[in-house]
Amino acid sequence: MATAKKSSTKGGGVRFSEEPDASAPTHVHFDDKLHDSVVMVTPEADGNFMVKVGFLKTQTRYEIVFTLPEVPVLGKDVCPSPVPSPHLRITDISPVTEGGLKVTCEYMAQQEGVLCEEVLLLSETDDNVCVRVKVHARVMGEMTS
Repeated sequence: MATAKKSSTKGGGVRFSEEPDASAPTHVHFDDKLHDSVVMVTPEADGNFMVKVGFLKTQTRYEIVFTLPEVPVLGKDVCPSPVPSPHLRITDISPVTEGGLKVTCEYMAQQEGVLCEEVLLLSETDDNVCVRVKVHARVMGEMTS
């Protein structure tokens, strides 16, 4: 029986300013100014990925950017599933020079709690290949001063 060790990588920080930091490979762009957080990408044993995003505000739209390691079965041409999640959609997928994929998503935090949304990355060369990316977001209610 084969087992896979779960590992996670911190791909950078979360940016809460109006201008995204181009040097950070992983970040969330916020409309409001908040405190920094982290996006964590964790490969799962089945070849899919879990992305954890922390401490978002309800009723706020976010841009989440993260880098996935190279996934050879997808090939070089990758696209998002044509049926997006209602609250999470991929806006860009681009290859990274070191290998892997930089994925940019738009996320609308609708309610409080730990929410899970899924998107699929599809191979454009093999119709039978896809990778599932689950985004777990910790969403909090309106923050008061």
